[in-house]
Amino acid sequence: MGAAMRRIQAGNALTAFGIGFTVPFLYIYVAQVRGLGSMAATSAFVAFALGALVALPFTGRVIDRRGPVPVVMGAAVAASAGALSLGLSTGIAPILLSALALGAGQAVMQPALATMIVWCSTPATRTRSFAMQFFMQNLGLGIGGLIGGQIVDESRPASFTLLFGIEAVMFLVLAGVILTVKMPHAPSIKDAVPKDPSGAGGGWQRLVRHKAMVQLLVLGFVIFFACYGQFESGLAAFGTEAAGISPSTLGFALAANTGAIVVAQFVVLRLVEKRRRSRVIALVGLIWTVAWVIAGFSGLGHGSATMAAAAFVSTYALFGIGEAMLSPTMAPLVADLAPEGSVGQYNSAFALVKQMALALGPLGVPLGAGVPMLYIGTFVVVSLGIAGLALRIGKRLSPEQDNPSLSRVVAQGGPAVAAKAFAAKTPVPASVPAPAAAIESVHA
Repeated sequence: MGAAMRRIQAGNALTAFGIGFTVPFLYIYVAQVRGLGSMAATSAFVAFALGALVALPFTGRVIDRRGPVPVVMGAAVAASAGALSLGLSTGIAPILLSALALGAGQAVMQPALATMIVWCSTPATRTRSFAMQFFMQNLGLGIGGLIGGQIVDESRPASFTLLFGIEAVMFLVLAGVILTVKMPHAPSIKDAVPKDPSGAGGGWQRLVRHKAMVQLLVLGFVIFFACYGQFESGLAAFGTEAAGISPSTLGFALAANTGAIVVAQFVVLRLVEKRRRSRVIALVGLIWTVAWVIAGFSGLGHGSATMAAAAFVSTYALFGIGEAMLSPTMAPLVADLAPEGSVGQYNSAFALVKQMALALGPLGVPLGAGVPMLYIGTFVVVSLGIAGLALRIGKRLSPEQDNPSLSRVVAQGGPAVAAKAFAAKTPVPASVPAPAAAIESVHA
């Protein structure tokens, strides 16, 4: 890992640490500490999501034209201002405006940082780089939430102001760290870094005509809605209403999810980085199918409360294992699908889809609380659908897009060796375009 990548990963981890300080306590802060009620707290979450949805459609073009570094710095400053303002606000209007700025800033950082990782990696190292990013994010969020929980005191609003102040400082630290990153002058792959950013064209029209990317966006939406979108909404409602899970057990389940990611990330990485991406994603769909079935068992009421709790916690842990498999798979695939000059656009589109799925996630709450077995059955089918969609996308990918380890084969023995290695596994459909340009080394 080069110096540039180390700085990017360190800044990303510190930012996640700051976010972990506040995310678990935002509802309590708005509804109880500021005394504005549950409706105001819900509105703050809506404003947070709205900021992301408004900003992301324009982010990709700016990244491709100006580069990711100024975008990360601008987003970090905006998020810092939003976090600090949120910690000082007492009325509904300033809280909503602060949440809007914070949500926009955090959302814009995601595709910009992802683009920096793409620019500072090669196809052979990109899988491991994104796995490291996901690992550091979850570690930072977990530690931040743990420490933040020891600081907050509902009877002292100043303790919450301190949390938001720490988050604001962490965003500024990110900006400072990113300012020191020396981006590579030589591209790692032709289609990954634009030679002339001002000439990047096509925008959204170019993207929607890219069938493989459109299918990946649909798959991404389903994945984020069925997993991340249900964690703290529909699945939590199912656990507390149907399975009788206590709030403390729910907290333990969330901790088990983070723990599974942290423990399994690099073990899983060794298993997936030489496998076909489409089949890895399909396997995640099957693992999550099992997770939803186990969740359904916790709500049947046939066992003891301890068995129900254990089943519910196991569900979250299985989701974590699936997430650990997706982190080195989905994001690098977005980068490898992006044509020349459009990496930022593609990363922004993927981030936008994620935000839309998260915003719609709470739609599962009435079903999870009111018709629990229909809720479980629905997401069992959705998880099986993930597996089917993944296998379908695999038919549209080139050999190196579907199996990133072939990039190392190309580097060592040329395209003929790569073609021979892949031919032993699967025929290449005639509709698949030829692989992108040759790989060059990057000195970061």
